[in-house]
Amino acid sequence: MVDKHSKIVKFSQYAYGGYFPNRPAIARNKMPTEDPSEEEWENFQNKHEQTHLECFPPQIQASLLMVILNLLSDHSTDEEYTGQYMEPSWVENPTMKATFERFNRNWKEIEKIIDLGNANSNLKNRHGAGIMPYELLKPFSGPGVTGKGVP
Repeated sequence: MVDKHSKIVKFSQYAYGGYFPNRPAIARNKMPTEDPSEEEWENFQNKHEQTHLECFPPQIQASLLMVILNLLSDHSTDEEYTGQYMEPSWVENPTMKATFERFNRNWKEIEKIIDLGNANSNLKNRHGAGIMPYELLKPFSGPGVTGKGVP
């Protein structure tokens, strides 16, 4: 189970952290808070674009982070996913075969639930400007950086 958890976390990193504004933990400067100094607030009011740009890390640091997260999040072309294929030895055992088929159906049901949630415009955590659909626990994925699939 720990292995599956680490893979889910790993494959989601690029989608959430590869774009700098989604990853404020590496900001160089803090944004003005509710109680900024007079100077901070005046700078923010007069030059808000510059205030945002000053928070960004150097280009080399941001680029390096994007490359690392891209590599961590990449699915290989020959990856096998949990519940995708039945082991040949399970076909002969009716209990194992039935268990696998039930597990596979459950995975597909989870994917339908995720798709329904993503399609529901009343869920504000899945709709709006800059909000990505939830796909982390979708059971299968193609190759590349997809942000889904549980190998």
